[in-house]
Amino acid sequence: LWAIVIAAFALVPRAFAEPYPQGPSSCQDCHKNEAKTWEETKHFLSYRTAHKAKNAKKIAKAVGGKKSMKRNKKCSVCHYSTERKKPSDKARVKYGPSCESCHGASSDWEVIHSDYGGKNIKRDQEPPEHKAKRIADSIAAGLAWASKPYDIATNCVKCHGLARPEISGEDFAKMLGAEHPVKQSFEIVMYSQGKMRHWADKRSPARLARLYIAGQAAKLVSATEASSKPSDAAYKAVQTKRAADAKAALQAVPQAAALINSPSDAAARKMMQEIAQKDLSGLVGGAIPCAGPEKKNLKQC
Repeated sequence: LWAIVIAAFALVPRAFAEPYPQGPSSCQDCHKNEAKTWEETKHFLSYRTAHKAKNAKKIAKAVGGKKSMKRNKKCSVCHYSTERKKPSDKARVKYGPSCESCHGASSDWEVIHSDYGGKNIKRDQEPPEHKAKRIADSIAAGLAWASKPYDIATNCVKCHGLARPEISGEDFAKMLGAEHPVKQSFEIVMYSQGKMRHWADKRSPARLARLYIAGQAAKLVSATEASSKPSDAAYKAVQTKRAADAKAALQAVPQAAALINSPSDAAARKMMQEIAQKDLSGLVGGAIPCAGPEKKNLKQC
């Protein structure tokens, strides 16, 4: 009997294990241009610069654990990304925030995402029906796809909002006490249209408006959850302001009423479904800042 049980566990699919990052090298072969753009960003440079920042050692010391940011999990989870080639490997910090920081750990979806219909089928030869299924299956396996902006925004605000669920409010409060900076003005459209931009085509005003709304929804949900954590007044004030700013931004969107009234991940996803085919750029376009010194308007983003 035990032999059967052990054999059954040995055959459990990898998807039942915790997904893990495989590192940007698993993406670069197909996404060469995106990788080149990433290498010019602060995310890429973070591996060499984050630990040299003012108060870096002071902050790491304040939250306990390793003094080295790269070895302190409460620091490395945002400032770096890890790599594993197989489940049994030790996760190693080798890069700044990279592909999987935004799009999700790839161990469960990378093989699906890179299969265009067979070993010898290239991306431009993929049948439309296969592409549709590949995208759906990749998303189901954990890929935060561009067509699902709320998923990407949720990953971004975990770090940019000091709101990662696996880090306690007390530890975030200690970071603030050690002078960890807080950028309350973080906004995903402005960020993604700037140095983090890694696509060739311009996004339409309608698509950018949905990304903006997704970012505000993710900000509201994460701030609401974070503000409920036991913590000091300073951390609560940071999260209360984030929530208030997001609510103010979402007031222009009729479909956001339920989310504003009772912030939750489910309410945010429901709202995103309701606006999936809508052009709301006329409602929120004026609030969307474009990155860069040119001060472009929404249609030029």
